[in-house]
Amino acid sequence: MKHSIKKIFLNLNTYLFFVLLVSFIAMMLTLEQQLSFEKVNNLNKQKMIISSLTTLKKDDIELALIQFNGKSTQLHQEIDKLRNIYKYDYSDKYIFSNSKEYLTDLDKLSRLTTAFNNAAHSFYVDTKDQETRTLAQKELATAFANITQHINNMLIKNIEYSQKKFNIIKVATIILFILILLATLWYRKKLFSIYKDIEYLYQVDKSKIEHDIYTLEVDAISMRMNRKNVTTDNPSMIDPVTGINNNKGMLNSYSNKKNLKDSNFTSVTVIEIDNFSKSKRAFSQEMTQNILKKIAYTISLHEQAIDVIARTDYNQFTLILSRVSKEQSFKDVELIRQSIEELKFKTTDRGPIVITVSGGFIIKPNNTNLDEANRQAKEILQYAKSTGTNRILQTRDMAERHM
Repeated sequence: MKHSIKKIFLNLNTYLFFVLLVSFIAMMLTLEQQLSFEKVNNLNKQKMIISSLTTLKKDDIELALIQFNGKSTQLHQEIDKLRNIYKYDYSDKYIFSNSKEYLTDLDKLSRLTTAFNNAAHSFYVDTKDQETRTLAQKELATAFANITQHINNMLIKNIEYSQKKFNIIKVATIILFILILLATLWYRKKLFSIYKDIEYLYQVDKSKIEHDIYTLEVDAISMRMNRKNVTTDNPSMIDPVTGINNNKGMLNSYSNKKNLKDSNFTSVTVIEIDNFSKSKRAFSQEMTQNILKKIAYTISLHEQAIDVIARTDYNQFTLILSRVSKEQSFKDVELIRQSIEELKFKTTDRGPIVITVSGGFIIKPNNTNLDEANRQAKEILQYAKSTGTNRILQTRDMAERHM
């Protein structure tokens, strides 16, 4: 079974997007890990500030109050920083559901900080006698122990959060690595096979190379490139004047290529050289053959790998094109007509002459065989000839005739 390069690259595009998404998630988790470090640093910083508030010198009470006010305010600011940091900790909030517990701990920390600040303020300001000082010192020690214990608990919980996150990330990373490794090896094999197909096409003498073509597109191109070999093997399928398919060759080529058209639209166009008939020959045999050869060559310049072109009558050519849209197919047929019109032929007795063609174009439905599509295209051709020359008409033009 041959594979489509188009499908391989579409899947490769999806795979690369998946790798990009995984990389983005890994980056976000790394940044979240940095947030965990910032939490730890913040809590340790609060412990240092709290410890320093218990050792202020009371010799200069005014200086001690200034230091106290600044550091006590800083404690609440550090708690606000923890709240802001947590806004970006998406995995803790949405995956591990630690939001409620963490915010409750922050609220408790805020209350303990306020209690500690009040106790410290009483110790430094409101202690006028020894009894009051001793009582304030005990309250400060209790507040210090409570807030320090709570911060230590938050640090331990942060470690537990990080451990849970790490365990899940570890398993997910191993699974993703295996998937990406297998996909990479698979696509490496596919791309290498495509490269071998291209390398095969590049070789001059393919008959000396043993190669099983892997892709549909290369197979179709190879068939087109080997068309001259078909001339030698099956001369009955080739028009002897133009070197392209005759009617028999057209049917054979279409039968071989119709399965390669994927989801494209198939059009059938029959074009006829204007004022150029077998019964009323306007040119010598040599000139006639020269015209037919140049027209066939011009048509072949627009031929793609899965197209079929043929000379099916004395002055008629049949074009079976496969394109991604109906509009593109008709546009290419029009381009062929214009290219033929631009050909210049010189005669000794009549000077330069211009050759034009008229044609009938249809989009072949999947449930219609080639003979029926060809018949409909010829019917449109006859109508085109009755309305003038040098024009390609299609089904809708016939419909307008009956309106």
